[in-house]
Amino acid sequence: MDDVTSDRLDRALQSVLAHLDDTERAGRIGLRLARVDRPTDLGYQRYTPSVSVVLAGRKRSVVGDDDQLWGRERFIITPVDLPVIAGVVEVEPPAGFVAVVWQLDPAVVAEVATAMSRPHQDEAPPARLGSWTPALADAFARLVGLLDAPEDMTVLAPLVTREVVLRLLQTDQAPRILAAIGNRDGDVVAAATALLTDRLAEPWSVAGLAAAVRTSESTLFARFRQVTGMSPVQYLRRLRLGEARRRMIVLGDTAAQAAVAVGYRSASHFSRDYRALHGRPPAADAGRARELLARGEVAIA
Repeated sequence: MDDVTSDRLDRALQSVLAHLDDTERAGRIGLRLARVDRPTDLGYQRYTPSVSVVLAGRKRSVVGDDDQLWGRERFIITPVDLPVIAGVVEVEPPAGFVAVVWQLDPAVVAEVATAMSRPHQDEAPPARLGSWTPALADAFARLVGLLDAPEDMTVLAPLVTREVVLRLLQTDQAPRILAAIGNRDGDVVAAATALLTDRLAEPWSVAGLAAAVRTSESTLFARFRQVTGMSPVQYLRRLRLGEARRRMIVLGDTAAQAAVAVGYRSASHFSRDYRALHGRPPAADAGRARELLARGEVAIA
């Protein structure tokens, strides 16, 4: 990483550390701030359309078959809702692990993309992790820096937001951020993920899902994998297991109750899938998670 980029990210880190508890102020500019002081277990998380940035420490993110360890040298764009397995693997004294998630506004992405002569797009799908440019790091640091000047947010936030989108569209991640707009192909994936989320327990097949969003199976499969990094079947399985885990931890469901609620017809099938993803049987994993929550040790995005 060059010195200019490193300096800008350092500046962003200081602004975040100064305002970690001010969720209202951060929310005004679409930011969610997080910090932990020790590594965490891997856990299920839902990523909404956003840009995820690590400013200190390192984390592990598993999206479908894509398993990545990353830190401040990279960022991740999530164009549609994604079920992700993630956790903190390394903290960096004295800051700990510090992350920022910036919510993408599809309307702003569309506006900036339309105004550009031609967003940068390679023929091959981009890597899951994006690389900073000095211009992008500078714009992002100024966006985060608005936390220090709330009186300037109303005027400057719309301008800086558009600049951050512009700089993202000038990187090799342009295809991924454009998928958040909701163009014809993007609508197929967005519509499919919305159906799977809203009707989680239904016995979906690829054929049935393709028919529901009015496209062919081949188009749905190809576009789904391109945008999410998963097949529709993988996505649905990850979604179901994540919701089942939430129900056991938060609502106190038994493993059998959670399995039925999310659409599993076989308890043994549910237990096998759950253990393959989380590394422990459902009841044991949920019990450990509740203990960690009681001690305030929670995995973060």
